[in-house]
Amino acid sequence: MKKIIIADTTLCREGSTFSFKEKIEIARQLQRLDVDVIEIPEIKNTRADILFVRTVSAFVKEATLSVAAGMTAESIENAAAALSSAAHGRIRIELPISTVGMEYHCHKKAPKMIEWVGKAVAMAREACADVEFCAVDATRAETDVLNAAIDAALQSGATCVSLCDSAAELLPNDLAAFVSAVAARVSVPVLVRCENHNGMAAAGAIEAVREGASGVKTSVGGAVVPLESFATMVKNCGDRYGFASSIRYTELHRTLNQIGWVLGADKSEKAASVAADKTEFRLDKNDTADAVAEAVCRLGYDLSEEDGAKVYAEFQSVAEKRDVDARELEAIVASVALQVPATYTLENYVINNSNVMPATAQLSLIKNGETLRGISMGDGPIDAAFLALEQILGRHYELDDFQIQSVTRGKEAMGSALVKLRSEGKLYSGNGISTDIIGASIRAYLNAVNKIVYEEA
Repeated sequence: MKKIIIADTTLCREGSTFSFKEKIEIARQLQRLDVDVIEIPEIKNTRADILFVRTVSAFVKEATLSVAAGMTAESIENAAAALSSAAHGRIRIELPISTVGMEYHCHKKAPKMIEWVGKAVAMAREACADVEFCAVDATRAETDVLNAAIDAALQSGATCVSLCDSAAELLPNDLAAFVSAVAARVSVPVLVRCENHNGMAAAGAIEAVREGASGVKTSVGGAVVPLESFATMVKNCGDRYGFASSIRYTELHRTLNQIGWVLGADKSEKAASVAADKTEFRLDKNDTADAVAEAVCRLGYDLSEEDGAKVYAEFQSVAEKRDVDARELEAIVASVALQVPATYTLENYVINNSNVMPATAQLSLIKNGETLRGISMGDGPIDAAFLALEQILGRHYELDDFQIQSVTRGKEAMGSALVKLRSEGKLYSGNGISTDIIGASIRAYLNAVNKIVYEEA
């Protein structure tokens, strides 16, 4: 059974402007599907893009992270720097090989371009063991020039080659024959990228696989082979024709819906159904540890086996009395998982708030016997308190979620606050309980911060 390599290019969609959080979420969903390669565009904003790749590297351990480079030596260096902590990193040298493409994009004739292909791949190979040469307009290139460029890449250490039908000019059978000719003369995997302008990209890709291609570049949305269509084709036809993929088909539809929502496709229509699918569930005492672990994962937490066992033990205790929904499961995670010694403890706080002046917060924390103080104004008392905490800590954490709820009844009811902070792509939750909901919120924030600080240390 031939295993087809799935290299997903969703994060490389032209014209897309994803936020940092959206890119992280897309990468998480692609990892959940078990794609083989997650492709990332060229590093443009050195600080932000490198941070993103390193953040993704913290949780993508099975798939290969492929970062584009190719036009300059600096872009290759940036790609290598971004991949420094990746479990499986790849530098992708993407260059035009057609006559028009070489002259228009790179201002080079064929001999100079072939020379640069070899040089670029060699530079990338010095920094990374896995280097891909991608001929972005291979089907428009002259055969001799394409072969010479591939040979130069292989001689310099390229570990795989990609052929792109960027113009969508070839019908499926012709594309398969084109890929077959290249695959027959090289000893490394050959991937194919087909544009879907004519609606035949998936058909062309599967024919190319049958004729020698090792993998296919896909995307959720965008112009290349649709991931859902191609994965479904492999699932339905694989047994008959002897090929398979590592895609988790049971997760396919739901996960692609979530990615589609992030991409902005029909957000208004899908928002409720996607949010419900992700966070609305109910567990009872008959649910297994695996079911609880999956629910915790859906909430965005990545727990160790030890913490997972603590959460399940607490879940069993609660589930004996009543069913457990998403919010209560999050409270269990916050209260029993990743419990660590407190680096920071709350000494006191003063909050001023009214309808005629901005809210202010003055806080004092204790760290190693030293008192640390901060004061800040904010849009409301809790915002002011969180900003004062950031001032003391000297660091900003992404606030992923903040929830307040009553846990007892009456005018002196206890309030519970749940704070979820994200650091290096990982989610940390903190829980605080008090009759003063602002105090509960401050304690919840500190609880999450202490977990981050402990793990980083």
